[in-house]
Amino acid sequence: MPKSNLILALGKLLIAAAWSDQSISNEEINSLKDLLFHLPEITGREWASLEMYIHSPVGADERDRLLQQFLNQLQSLADKKLAIQALDHISELDPSIGEEERTVIEAIKAEIGSGQVGLPGLFGRAISASIHRRQNALFDAPNREEHFEDFIKNRVYYSVQRMLDAGETALEIPDERLRLLSLAGGLMARVAHVDAGVTQAEEEAMIAALSRHLGIARNEAAIIVGVAVSEISAKMDYYRLTREYFESTSEKERLSFLDVLFTIADADGGVSHHEIEEIRNIARGLRLTHKQFIAAKLKIPRSRRAN
Repeated sequence: MPKSNLILALGKLLIAAAWSDQSISNEEINSLKDLLFHLPEITGREWASLEMYIHSPVGADERDRLLQQFLNQLQSLADKKLAIQALDHISELDPSIGEEERTVIEAIKAEIGSGQVGLPGLFGRAISASIHRRQNALFDAPNREEHFEDFIKNRVYYSVQRMLDAGETALEIPDERLRLLSLAGGLMARVAHVDAGVTQAEEEAMIAALSRHLGIARNEAAIIVGVAVSEISAKMDYYRLTREYFESTSEKERLSFLDVLFTIADADGGVSHHEIEEIRNIARGLRLTHKQFIAAKLKIPRSRRAN
C-alpha cells in the first residue's frame, strides 16, 4: 500500500493541477474531493491540509514546489503507476477542462514516466539545464503550509493573511492583534449568520464593533468583516475559534465581547431565539457563567429579544 507521504503529496499535486487555470468549478471541486477522499491512508488532519489547497488558487511557483515534493516521494514502479492512473482520472472529471490545466497534467505524467523521477524538473524539459537554479527558486517558492494551523484554527486570519501576502490589501495592525481581531470577526459573523444570512445592518454593526470596541480604523475593520462574512460556513471550526479567543483575552474582555455579540444580533430589528442560543454557546466556550450570560442578555430591552 502506498505510503502516506506519497498519497498526501499526490493529493496536493492534483489540486495544484486543477488550479492551473486559476479557477475550479463547484462540480470539479466535488469530483476532486471524491477522488482525494478515496485515496488510502489520509487522516483527518491530512484531509484538512488538502482542503487548504482547494480553498484558494495555487500559483505556478507553488505548483512547481508541490511537483518537486511529490517527485521526491516516488520510490517504485507501483507508486508511478498509481500516480499516472490518478492523473488520468482527474483529466476525465470535467469535460470542459481547460487546455492549460490539461497541459500541466500531461507534464506531470511525463515527469513521472521519465527516468528522472525524484530529480527537479519544471513540468518537462523547461528547466533540464538549470537544476541548481531551480532548486534555489523552489526554496523561496510560496508555501501555504506555514499557515496550516491558522487554516484550521482561525480561517478568517488565514484568508486575511493570504490577501496581505498577495498584496491585495494592506493593514497597519500587529500580527498578534490581527489574529485576535480575526477570531472576533469569525465569532461575530457566526452570530449574524445564524438566522440564515448576514444583513447589511448586521455587517455595519460588526464593522462598528471592531472599530470602536477593539480599537482599529473603520476601513481596516471593514476588510476583516468582509473576509469573516465570506468565510462563514458549516466547515468553519467555531469550537477552535472560541477556544483561541478565550486563550487570547481576559475575563473582562470576554464579558465586553458578549455585549458586542448581543449588539450585533440586535442590529437587524431584534435578537431572535436562535441568536440568543448561539451567543449562549459562545459564552460557554468562553468559560463565562450562566449569570454573566443572562446579565448581558438583559441589557437588550425585552421588547427587542425573543426571550
